[in-house]
Amino acid sequence: MGKTYFVGDTFTHVRECDRYRPTYYAAASGDFNPIHIDPDAGMAAGLGGPILHGLCTMAWAVEAATNYLGDPGRVTKVRVRFSRPVAIDDTITYTGKVTAIEGGKLTAEIAAKNQKGDDVLKGAVIEARV
Repeated sequence: MGKTYFVGDTFTHVRECDRYRPTYYAAASGDFNPIHIDPDAGMAAGLGGPILHGLCTMAWAVEAATNYLGDPGRVTKVRVRFSRPVAIDDTITYTGKVTAIEGGKLTAEIAAKNQKGDDVLKGAVIEARV
């Protein structure tokens, strides 16, 4: 028997951006933009150093949802708005809430904040088949 989902369900996921994460993501994605892997480039761009790829930040939001859903194949749509870059040594907490379940489709909203309480993603919405 499969998992039962309810409107109002919540879930949390925590990820840390260690100093190697941008390099790992660059290798996986092919995105070697220097602001992600070169401290001097990150400083020159006014970012205080290298930053994590936005799509990695988004992927962690999807990971939060798939951990809750139990099956990444259920995810059908992802929408996010990037609010602030993720810096090296940031710890990001993703908090999700199921806001609707209709016609076999689950919708969850996800917020993501760094350890200072700053939003790094706003308006993240995940849709999934249930």
